[in-house]
Amino acid sequence: MFELLLPAGNLKKLKTALYFGADAVYVGGKSFSLRAFADNFTAQELEEGIAYAHSLGKKVYVTANIFAKDSDLEEAGEYFKLLQDIGADAVLISDVGMLALCREKAPALNVHLSTQANTTNLMAVKFWRSMGVSRVVLARELSLDEIREIHSAVPDMELEAFVHGAMCVSYSGRCLLSSYFSERSSNRGECIQPCRWEYRLTEMRKDVSVDVEQDERGTYFMNSCDLRLLNRLPELMAAGICSFKVEGRMKSEFYVATVATAYRRAMDEIEKLGYLKNADSYNAMLENISHRPYTEAYLDGENTHTVSLNTECLKEKFKYVATVIGVKCQGGEYSVDVEMRNRFRTGDEITALSPYDVNNMSFRMGEIVHAEDGFVTDDAKLVQHIYSFSCPLPLHAGDILLIKQDAM
Repeated sequence: MFELLLPAGNLKKLKTALYFGADAVYVGGKSFSLRAFADNFTAQELEEGIAYAHSLGKKVYVTANIFAKDSDLEEAGEYFKLLQDIGADAVLISDVGMLALCREKAPALNVHLSTQANTTNLMAVKFWRSMGVSRVVLARELSLDEIREIHSAVPDMELEAFVHGAMCVSYSGRCLLSSYFSERSSNRGECIQPCRWEYRLTEMRKDVSVDVEQDERGTYFMNSCDLRLLNRLPELMAAGICSFKVEGRMKSEFYVATVATAYRRAMDEIEKLGYLKNADSYNAMLENISHRPYTEAYLDGENTHTVSLNTECLKEKFKYVATVIGVKCQGGEYSVDVEMRNRFRTGDEITALSPYDVNNMSFRMGEIVHAEDGFVTDDAKLVQHIYSFSCPLPLHAGDILLIKQDAM
């Protein structure tokens, strides 16, 4: 059984990820997570999210993967006990001291080793197994051959790998730039992503600055490409990866839904047919979200294609305008209630993003009713208000409605 693991920066994104096909999600609490600027979950939201996932037969993993200081340990011990009590399926840890503390305070809580621990060889995997770790998230820098060798040597260890999303320019995320520039440590969840900035190189003695750019010898640095390994899923499955992880706890619901849809369909197709038949279709979905140029990184060994020579991010091709919250069938037409996210109007061509057969189907928006007062309007412009309209497509609660960016 292979697992599709999606990020969830808040409770709404958790529900979106599970609706669009994730088998599990990873989330962060208000403390000890490496995404301090995400919304993250209160203790009450964690409990609600875990209960919701379990009601669907799915799992929630909670990150506690900072590199801790002594001042963190007392609170961390209580946090591990809380996660055990509310039924978290695992906690992600990278610090060996935090691991020892978790084993002491919450012995029944499964521990997954974060990619932040830089696990790049089979002896490290054996060591973490001896420490009670049940799953290792491998470093992104490993090749397919190296993954295969680790699995062969330690077949009883669950192996997880990132297959999609942004990559840190530093080795497995061990970056000091953020601390240097802003005193915000990336190893404590506060990264300001200075590797994405534009730089000029200055020769101090002459006070002359020049652009840092690529030439025929290659001088460009930082600004990593985004990872995309959808085409390589069959090989990763055969190599021993059991969980396929997507980066992006600070990304939008549209991003989460799109990536989940593409990878869910690809994985289901592989398990059904034994091979990936419609890769072009799934990769086309992944072009719709905001991203940097894609790379397969180190899967074939060392390469020079992980750095983007373009500092610009490719924009989303669609604008997320509404989430379907209710549908009623009325004589061949469907009465649809939506929560508005971005403006849409009568006459707009609307495209559905759905785990069902209506995915990527379109319809023309007709008469719009503002649900609160029953007024008819041709312009839905009140954010998070409920609007109703008739639609020829059998939409489902949870579907996302989109408009092409060039149509707005």
